[in-house]
Amino acid sequence: MPWKEHTIMEQKIEFICEWRTGKYTITELCRVFKISRPTAYKIIARFENEGYEGLRELSRKPRSPHPNATNEKVVNRILELKEKHKAWGAKKLHTLLYKDFPEEMIPSVLTVHNILKKHGLVSPQKRLRRVKPIHPIFDPKHCNQVWSADYKGKFLMGNKIYCHPLTIADSKSRFVFTAKGHYKENLASAKAEFKRVFRKFGIPGQIHTDNGSPFGSVAAIQRFTRLSYWFIELGIMPVFSDPAHPEQNRRHERMHRDLQAACAKP
Repeated sequence: MPWKEHTIMEQKIEFICEWRTGKYTITELCRVFKISRPTAYKIIARFENEGYEGLRELSRKPRSPHPNATNEKVVNRILELKEKHKAWGAKKLHTLLYKDFPEEMIPSVLTVHNILKKHGLVSPQKRLRRVKPIHPIFDPKHCNQVWSADYKGKFLMGNKIYCHPLTIADSKSRFVFTAKGHYKENLASAKAEFKRVFRKFGIPGQIHTDNGSPFGSVAAIQRFTRLSYWFIELGIMPVFSDPAHPEQNRRHERMHRDLQAACAKP
């Protein structure tokens, strides 16, 4: 049985004092103090060599760094990158390390996360409550199967004019094709940007949007708008989230949060 943690030093001194009287055998002392014989002989040897100072608890810190410990330069670089990109997590910071260090020096994503957590740079995430499956569920199996598009909420620029950013992204790879600022959310502006993106990146099988103008209309047949019919003419099937359910396009909404944190700081 181990020593009582809050009286370790006192019990060691008492043990030595009883042992020095010569009235008790080692076996009797071990039974009274509830320690093993090897522990008793170890305490006696340390007392004989170093006196009462030898009874103090020794540091358990390793004398030499662990061979697999992360290089100090890499650790400092991780902290520098985190200071520069405060909203980024371990996965993105891990990728940036390849620009500064050879592959054999770069730790795993989990190690990068643990380094950030050790220095108090990891914010606890809210646990999402479990919800029932939603329909429709847009879960593409390969790139260009489903694209997502939306107008990020407008914001006032320095010239007192509102900016309406149109964002288009691939739902599988989450690659952002464009984040184009428009003065208005109308058919002409959206159609012009979709043309540019289609000519550069090709045509998807579906385009997933919400029900806001100019993408969809809950009052129209099948929620189709003039933009929707143009998609159909190009061989693209427009699909919509259910009204008041932005979580059905959560990939795109999550991208909007990162976009705002990186590009639209006050």
